[in-house]
Amino acid sequence: MKYTCTLENLDCAHCAQKIEQKIADTDGFESVSFNFATKTLRFESEKDDPLTEIQSICDSLEEGVTVVGDNKKAVESGNTVERIMLFSGIALGIAALILHLILRSHATDYIVLGLSAAATLLAGWKVFVKGLKNLIKFRIEETVLMMVAVIAAFILGEYVEGAMVTLLFTVGELIEDYAVDKSRRSIEQLSKIRPDSATLYLDGIEKTVPAESVRTGSVITVKPHERIPLDGIIIDGSSTIDNSALTGESLPQSVAEYSEVLSGGINGDGLLRIETTKEFSESTAARILRLVEDAAANKGKQEKFISRFASVYTPAVIGISLLIAALPPLLGLGSFSQWIYNALVVLVASCPCAIVISVPLSYYSGIGAASKNGVLIKGGNYLEALAKADVFAFDKTGTLTKGDLTVSRVYTYGGYGEDEVLSLAAACEKYSVHPIAQAIKESAQAEIKGLSDYKEIAGRGTCAVFNGKKLACGNERLLSCPVPAELKDRPAVYLVYDGELVGAIELSDAVRDEAKGVISGLKKLGAQKTVMLTGDKKSAAHSVSKKIGIDSYYSELLPDQKLEKINAIKRDGHTVCFVGDGINDAPVLAASDCGAAMGLGSEAAIESSDIVLSSGNLTQLPKAVRIARATMRTIKGNIILALAVKAAVIILACFGLAAIWMSVVADTGVCVICVLIAARLLKYKT
Repeated sequence: MKYTCTLENLDCAHCAQKIEQKIADTDGFESVSFNFATKTLRFESEKDDPLTEIQSICDSLEEGVTVVGDNKKAVESGNTVERIMLFSGIALGIAALILHLILRSHATDYIVLGLSAAATLLAGWKVFVKGLKNLIKFRIEETVLMMVAVIAAFILGEYVEGAMVTLLFTVGELIEDYAVDKSRRSIEQLSKIRPDSATLYLDGIEKTVPAESVRTGSVITVKPHERIPLDGIIIDGSSTIDNSALTGESLPQSVAEYSEVLSGGINGDGLLRIETTKEFSESTAARILRLVEDAAANKGKQEKFISRFASVYTPAVIGISLLIAALPPLLGLGSFSQWIYNALVVLVASCPCAIVISVPLSYYSGIGAASKNGVLIKGGNYLEALAKADVFAFDKTGTLTKGDLTVSRVYTYGGYGEDEVLSLAAACEKYSVHPIAQAIKESAQAEIKGLSDYKEIAGRGTCAVFNGKKLACGNERLLSCPVPAELKDRPAVYLVYDGELVGAIELSDAVRDEAKGVISGLKKLGAQKTVMLTGDKKSAAHSVSKKIGIDSYYSELLPDQKLEKINAIKRDGHTVCFVGDGINDAPVLAASDCGAAMGLGSEAAIESSDIVLSSGNLTQLPKAVRIARATMRTIKGNIILALAVKAAVIILACFGLAAIWMSVVADTGVCVICVLIAARLLKYKT
């Protein structure tokens, strides 16, 4: 079974990694993924009571963490006593500092010691208790490092510095928690696109019920300015719908009777009655949220590297600190007390929290920013691939063109009439969802029944049995005879009955208005090559590529040939982003480094893709690239900033030029800055 729970009070990213790893290494738990940005833990287990075991694991690694089930909420309460103690500690610490700076005498030393000790205990008692417990368990973490550093400072006679370091660390932790919580609240705003209740309309009576209890085919009422809770079709009323939370499109969409509406959209001024077409869990808003939430399970290379880095980094720094404390005095380069102090500075400065917190938060903030712009990215690894993409490949029909195909001409052979050819083709394409099939079915004047044994012929078309004979509809690969001269190099669908050509249907499709601008925009972003892969005729492919500025195109391709082309581009060392919309694009979407599906229509395309352009508009693609690149810049910038500041303090400490308060700034201060920088991605303007 799949489980989702929340780990409340887990504010240490390093500890979160250890808990995630411990659960993953425990027998009976599979597909374990913890999202630090939302405190959400996801896993699969066959155990009877897995949450109890997870609580035990959390207790063994991080005291105070509470495991909260998916349908429950933790009760949070502020601790007034702790705040009073902190403020009292700050006041006493400031008093000790003033006395230390102004009145330096043996008499005041005892007063300064008393004030410093009181300030340290009042402000940092939780740090010391936690540090002592971690030390007993032989877990060397920042609380242990802080505890050792402060105790050593008092032993060395640096009372005021010990107190100031404690105050600075505690206040920094509070600011850090506030910054992380603020980021989490911003991310959690995404969940508001899915209403939890619906107004059920039955026999003229309206009743508010949980949205998950509404069944397909029920009628719901959506009042003005309410969010639509379930996908459906309007059966009464007209209005405008704001779908910006779903698609990133700012202009409201006009809707009336028989219009299809998506859950998560905001109703305008009209009262709507909607017949639901999907249940709560499968409605658009729920699917979008599921895609965004599941994205945390697909971690990027940077995030995986940081997890490995942190496990090696801290022990290495502890070893370096021991060498700094022991080697120089043994070589006669100073006293033990001096170098122990320098080693403590290195220890406190070395904590990797700034990196461990900011990297996953950056990924999730980038994914959140993309979702606000109507782009659903399924994980940090796909966001990385999109940022690195240098070749962009596109399907043609429904991707670079509008997909609104229309029948422009019907050719007839063997004594059949135009209407008869259209009707037979429509009957053969009855169960196909391909845009060409839809256009033919819409153009047919009469419905022909009596067909059986419907089948799809991969890369060719569809077939069925009519009056005991095979009827096939598709491209020229169905023909046993040469293509008629008048249809040479023209985009046409052929109708073959009992092995004989009886008709051909020529269709036309308009290029998307935004296609040329998108191709130009991608090139400005540094795309080395743009490619079109299509099963259509060379003439149609050439015409579209010329209109929109595509660098190269490949026409008349079967799905497996498209796959070969993508793999060939990848073998040349390129990172490929492929954009498509149909079921036949699913293999190529899955094989590309980053597959982008157009719109929320085709389930197969969405499942196979790595990102979804939810509005079905290509203008979202350059936006997604910019967001992905901004995210990667933020991640790399935070890593460089954190390591550079830590390295600077460590180098200064080696020369005896750094104080412990600098190491606290290098740890907690830099962590706050990195978190705030990561959180800015949520407000990224494309």
